[in-house]
Amino acid sequence: MSIQDEFTLDFARTERIGLEEAVFAAGKSPAQIDAILAAADERGARFLVTRLDPERFAALRYKDRLDYCPVSRTAFFGEARRVAGPARIAIVAAGTSDVPVAREAERTLAYQGHATTLIADVGVAGLWRLTRRIEEIRAHPVVICAAGMDAALPSVLGGLVAGAVIAVPTSVGYGVAEGGRAALDAVLASCAPGIAVVNIDNGYGAACAALRLLHAATRLAEASS
Repeated sequence: MSIQDEFTLDFARTERIGLEEAVFAAGKSPAQIDAILAAADERGARFLVTRLDPERFAALRYKDRLDYCPVSRTAFFGEARRVAGPARIAIVAAGTSDVPVAREAERTLAYQGHATTLIADVGVAGLWRLTRRIEEIRAHPVVICAAGMDAALPSVLGGLVAGAVIAVPTSVGYGVAEGGRAALDAVLASCAPGIAVVNIDNGYGAACAALRLLHAATRLAEASS
């Protein structure tokens, strides 16, 4: 079996669901990632690569053709899409330690051409930091919130903003935070109604959920026009 037999790319995904396939690099060898990028190159296709750690990135044959962000561990392959505004999605990080997950969401949306507003370090330990920016957050119809430890911020936002709130529990925290399990459980048990939740540290998934909401809003607008 060759490396090329170890993957099957889904170039029709955009037509089916409006979202391009992304390469989840964790668990893949540099040779496998290079082979996937070579297959994309043959078709002139673009690709978003997620969970690409610096060590794997440094070992790639294609590294010089990637727009790489070590904070979010994402890379863009192929021609960049123009990012257009105004920003309709706010990405709110409870603490500075949650920024890598927030950046993964930001980069995923930028790859799809969507402008965003990133607001960091507004967690509940100092609510004045959130309240002074709450009107700015409210101006966005979709809010992604990355929070670890007790993950209280998504519930607070869920009680303050009218737009859709997508919570991303993060693995930030000591001991009983259990790698994000406490944050995930806290958001799932939130008393603020209607908060959507994605998996621990899944900034990419949160961005895709936001894109589905925007696609649905566009289709509703088209249907009513």
